[in-house]
Amino acid sequence: MSEKQKKASAYWKENVRYLFILLAIWFAVSYGAGILFKDTLNEIKVGGFELGFWFAQQGSIYVFVILIFVYVRLMNTLDKKYGYDE
Repeated sequence: MSEKQKKASAYWKENVRYLFILLAIWFAVSYGAGILFKDTLNEIKVGGFELGFWFAQQGSIYVFVILIFVYVRLMNTLDKKYGYDE
């Protein structure tokens, strides 16, 4: 395997690791907070709404958008690390 192929392989391995971590966070927030822990979170009110309801309706969307920006930042750093930046 050439040096270029090793670098590309390491790049994609790190990229996939970031994807799995970020998707796990999104899953935990959307499924966990919105469904599994709904009853516990509903004891807390946010703007007059129960927190479990808020996470199911809005929170997971906000977290997803935040994770998009985190992913962009991580990928820009990763691109620079492996020399793929423009």
